[in-house]
Amino acid sequence: MAATAPAPAAAPDVPPAVLADWWAPFADYLALERRCSAYTVRNYRQAFADFYRWLSAAGRWEQGLDALGPRDARDFAIEAQRRYDRRTLHNRVSGLRTFCKYWRRQGRLKGNPLAGLSLPKLEKRLPKFLTEEQMKLLLTGPQRLLENAAIEPFAAWRDRLALELLYGGGLRVSELVGLDYGAIDRAGGVARVRGKGGKERLCPLGRVAMAVLARFREHYAPRTGPADPVLATPAGARLTVRSIQLMLKRYLALAGLPHDLTPHKLRHAYATHLLNAGADLRLVQELLGHARLETTQVYTHVSVARLKDVYDQAHPRA
Repeated sequence: MAATAPAPAAAPDVPPAVLADWWAPFADYLALERRCSAYTVRNYRQAFADFYRWLSAAGRWEQGLDALGPRDARDFAIEAQRRYDRRTLHNRVSGLRTFCKYWRRQGRLKGNPLAGLSLPKLEKRLPKFLTEEQMKLLLTGPQRLLENAAIEPFAAWRDRLALELLYGGGLRVSELVGLDYGAIDRAGGVARVRGKGGKERLCPLGRVAMAVLARFREHYAPRTGPADPVLATPAGARLTVRSIQLMLKRYLALAGLPHDLTPHKLRHAYATHLLNAGADLRLVQELLGHARLETTQVYTHVSVARLKDVYDQAHPRA
């Protein structure tokens, strides 16, 4: 059995020639054919770079990718477990499987050494989410800062709009920053968003979110043409995912909520609160834009857990 090669203290960078030869065509395939998000492409890029560095340090890159076998894949996974948690390891290997599958279809690889690789099982974790009371507290943050003159009116109403759209529409943060005025039906209170894989769906935004949108658009929006971003700087530049993440941290701290909660957790709250109120699971699946019902079903476990808590506190036979 081959010994596992240790990772070097300073891993080499991926040479530009290797990126041009192996990565660039695959990146074009991800972005243009599969229409993956920039976030997904970035993760695949990190997986490829990690694999290259490990192969290079072990002296296996020079042998060629077609010379790799299941033992090499197993050695890589064993070493990677020392550096990554199980979920990151699964994501890395998934990206590399797709990479090898692509080059196999192109005729450059004869097989996929990662195809049958066995990985440690993932722990089943319920998604974190905010309760309805916590959400109410979080959503009042911009208004409280404005009342205390701690924030400009433009920023206060824009930040409130961002929070209301994340929670009221169940949007992914990438969908939020990509939302243009032309994609919103103001009369119907519905937005047309482009989700994962370029798939479009209609998202009801809610009465409160639409009211905040109307106020912001009338008094503070720098530009409101069909192609202009809903969330922008005072100069009209589109906000980034990172700016939304930092904005949320500010209001989490103000509300005394865990600082590690991400914008995606507002989407979790959206789904969980709908199900708690009796919404149909398949309807929630459609609203979230999930391709598989199994992805949405994780929120039913949260709802059941909440029901059990209520039962334990209220039922005389609990």
